[in-house]
Amino acid sequence: MDITHRPRRLRNNKILRKMVRETHLDMSDFITPLFIVHGKDKKNPIRSMPGIFQFSLDRLEEEIEEMLALGLEQVILFGIPQSKDEVGSDSICESGIIQRSVRFLKAKYPELYVITDVCMCEYTDHGHCGIICEQSVDNDATLEYLQKQVVSHAQAGADMVAPSGMMDHMVAAIRSALDAEKFSHIPIMSYSVKYASSFYGPFRDAAESPPQFGDRKSYQMDCANRREAIKEAQLDIQQGADILMVKPALAYLDIIRELKSITHVPIACYNVSGEYSMVKAAAEKGWIDGEALMMETLLSMKRAGADIILTYFAKEAAKLLRDK
Repeated sequence: MDITHRPRRLRNNKILRKMVRETHLDMSDFITPLFIVHGKDKKNPIRSMPGIFQFSLDRLEEEIEEMLALGLEQVILFGIPQSKDEVGSDSICESGIIQRSVRFLKAKYPELYVITDVCMCEYTDHGHCGIICEQSVDNDATLEYLQKQVVSHAQAGADMVAPSGMMDHMVAAIRSALDAEKFSHIPIMSYSVKYASSFYGPFRDAAESPPQFGDRKSYQMDCANRREAIKEAQLDIQQGADILMVKPALAYLDIIRELKSITHVPIACYNVSGEYSMVKAAAEKGWIDGEALMMETLLSMKRAGADIILTYFAKEAAKLLRDK
């Protein structure tokens, strides 16, 4: 028996385990998604996402103050407009839901870091992520609208923009538009590797954005592909992306690890709605320890190489980290 190497020596004491722990979570790792709606005194529960709500601006204050008290300083905003049309007019309007939200948050909470999701699906009556031509998303026509959208977000005071539609050349178009309007300081966190995933179901309740015909497989990635993910990420870096995102997270930890090993830009991942709701549903049934599984899954994303995690668990995880 070889008694020289005994890895268990470093596991038999709680303090020692903490000393040699390789991966750590911190509040600064998390970005909290927020859903904003028109109106007053609205805190609408999302049926398929227990504990997550749509907020009107006047009800958003209590949420932000609770987050800041926990050390959570980063949010990403998703807007649900009052009305939708075929070109998503609210997404580029000065009085649009996101533009109003950014101005409100930056005026009241200047310390808050505000990121805006840049896409068309929440704003179009057809629910697709771009401009439709002959029942298909017209890539290049969509780029023009994304340029208008990011400039309006920047003018409202956004700190970062996050294009999520998986349009070809979207990063280059957005970088060009921001730079031309003297917003060269605003970084782009690109949804570089966004798979056509079944994990998005509950989000469509939250953002009220299911496609009204077909699906999004012609622009989101095939779940079977790994090399294509590398290609998408490399193209976004060439076009000026400052941060790359992988979405979803749990089923694509291998992709997070791959991008981390071949690039030198920060890697984000989106712990998406379906991942959140599965944990919540199983915990409600008593089948799992919800808090323990939440922390284990978040830790797995960090261990795989994610520098940033967008997650609906942000407040719950921050409370556990604060109290540990």
